[in-house]
Amino acid sequence: MEERGTQHKQEEEEEEIVCLDASFFVDDNYQLTNFTFGSQDIQLFCLHSASTDFDLTGQLVWPGAMLLNDYLSKNVKMLQGCTVIELGSGVGITGILCSRFCHKVVMTDHNEEVLKILKKNIELHSCPENVNSISHELVAEKLEWGNTGQINEILQKHPGGFDFVLGADICFQQSSIPMLFDSVKQLLLAREGRKCTFILAYVSRAKTMDSMIIIEASKLRMKMKEVTGTRCIVGNLEGVVFEVTLE
Repeated sequence: MEERGTQHKQEEEEEEIVCLDASFFVDDNYQLTNFTFGSQDIQLFCLHSASTDFDLTGQLVWPGAMLLNDYLSKNVKMLQGCTVIELGSGVGITGILCSRFCHKVVMTDHNEEVLKILKKNIELHSCPENVNSISHELVAEKLEWGNTGQINEILQKHPGGFDFVLGADICFQQSSIPMLFDSVKQLLLAREGRKCTFILAYVSRAKTMDSMIIIEASKLRMKMKEVTGTRCIVGNLEGVVFEVTLE
């Protein structure tokens, strides 16, 4: 009798288990939001607060993107006619700004949900009804840092490499730093002797990360140079722009 009662209790507990669909953790209630950088106004879809899933950080516009866009908007001459690839593009705010000056912009991210909103924002800025509609090449590609196969696929589609590799607020997880810098080195080497620069907008959140990015760059024979005048407070944290090149 006691055994039957225990079995019945277990069945009740099993019935109470609820399997949550993956969409439960995803917030896709994007809002059309306006941003201004110098003389450039950008309107795009994004979230104003993060989804439950840590992997969906790309749905937001982070302080580092504001820092990088502010820097680029003051130095548009260096972008004129150039080719750019961005790592961890998120909703695409930096790539869209660059597309107004660059010949080609390739924006990348690894998360499928983030790629959806990234492509939606590309469509928004490519439609004829948009007064700031772009005429230059602006595309999104999937790229997991450290994935040589995906990097090679991108370089086959865009032979000759890029003038700039961009990254804004992408150093926040220690385990991803070696793969990030490995990808950066592959892209810098793809320029085939011509100069390519990695521009990194870095926001300091931990002292261990501050030293880790410098150590990783040094291990791969990269030189990190702080861009004069870019160190400032963004979102209550200290941010700075680095130029990273091969030694």
